[in-house]
Amino acid sequence: MCDTFVALPQASADGSVILAKNSDREPDEAHELRLAPARENPPGGSLACTYIVIPQARRTHRVLLAKPYWIWGAEMGVNEHGVVIGNEAVFTKTVRKSDDGLLGMDLLRLGLERAESAAEAVDVITGLLHRHGQGGNAGHRHKMRYDNSYLVADRTGALVLETIGREWVLRAVERSASISNALTTRRGWDRSSAGLPAPGGPVDVDVAKAYSDFLHTKFSDAEARQCRTSDALRAAEGSFGVAEAMALLRDHGPRGEQPGWTPADGITGASVCMHAGYGPIRISQTTGSMVAHVTDGAVTVWLTGTAAPCTSVFKPVWLDSGLPPLGIPPGASYDPEALWWRHERLHRATLRDYPRAIADYSRERDALEEQLRADAVLAAAGTLDQRHAATAAAFRRASESEEGWLTRIDGARPRPSKRELVRNAAYRRAWAARDRAAAMPV
Repeated sequence: MCDTFVALPQASADGSVILAKNSDREPDEAHELRLAPARENPPGGSLACTYIVIPQARRTHRVLLAKPYWIWGAEMGVNEHGVVIGNEAVFTKTVRKSDDGLLGMDLLRLGLERAESAAEAVDVITGLLHRHGQGGNAGHRHKMRYDNSYLVADRTGALVLETIGREWVLRAVERSASISNALTTRRGWDRSSAGLPAPGGPVDVDVAKAYSDFLHTKFSDAEARQCRTSDALRAAEGSFGVAEAMALLRDHGPRGEQPGWTPADGITGASVCMHAGYGPIRISQTTGSMVAHVTDGAVTVWLTGTAAPCTSVFKPVWLDSGLPPLGIPPGASYDPEALWWRHERLHRATLRDYPRAIADYSRERDALEEQLRADAVLAAAGTLDQRHAATAAAFRRASESEEGWLTRIDGARPRPSKRELVRNAAYRRAWAARDRAAAMPV
């Protein structure tokens, strides 16, 4: 489950393109940040994706990716030409039940590696989809298969691409748009594959109604989340900026606005900032977040590299200056040398008493990000060394702050009352099981 949204120059505060995404995966599915260089490849080469091998392109572009640790592809990313893509799982009646193909995340990475514009990225994705199909288990510990939709942007505009097996429909974004885990194309689109009715043709098809799998789509709560992000984009039109995008990725919906709200409440329902419950429906959580700020002069990518944006700090990264040392890449279980797993101590400590813990440090988190955004404006206009230094300083300051917050909330955590123990028993058991599976320190 994920949410992706974009504001074009007509809707953003500074005339930029802002594309943001929360990657919602399983709670122990560590999220990795990776910078892959541009490459010149020999003719006739091959490329091993997650499940299948395909012909390699002669040249691939420099890409910054945010991805599940075990998958070749990525949930979201940016390339050296300012192309930005986020994908969504969509549940259609044509999902392949057994055969392997390219995962939607593989197609996303291939689009970034092989395209210099949003339109070209769409052509790359649809061409590979036609030749190789999409399929394979995309779940970590729970098997899950799905088709995919994409929000693809560059400096000039954005496109919504929705796939149904090997078929697809495409429509241009006018001012802003958001997508979630459901088909959103009704009766208006700009282009489509040969297996679907042509736009404006004699056959009138509601794509979402005709091809959606009702049960999976319903329980994903995609409509509610998409309405939440779409409404926020419209309400902030003309004043929407990076700070607003970060805040929207941290949105917990109407219930999250109530005093004392905690992710322990409820067995159904999902929010943009997604938190896993005790099952069987709420089994996903946000494992990584991105805000791409695309201007004529620079592309500043704000990444958490960690789970739950409400407990995380967004840090600026530029493709030319790269990532700072992040420790070892994360894997299937806790490792204090990996950025994602180090942050899990704060994340899971916060979940034990969410209202008190998040109130303790959220203002400091926001103040730190405000300073980082001011520093990033100067760094984006400066030298490569200045950008590299700004990124390294941001990651260091975030890490130091998170360690301090963890120490503080752990030291001040009161003993839960009997009422709280009974009320949250199933939630605590679910997270205890996840901690054991990931070998988290107690």
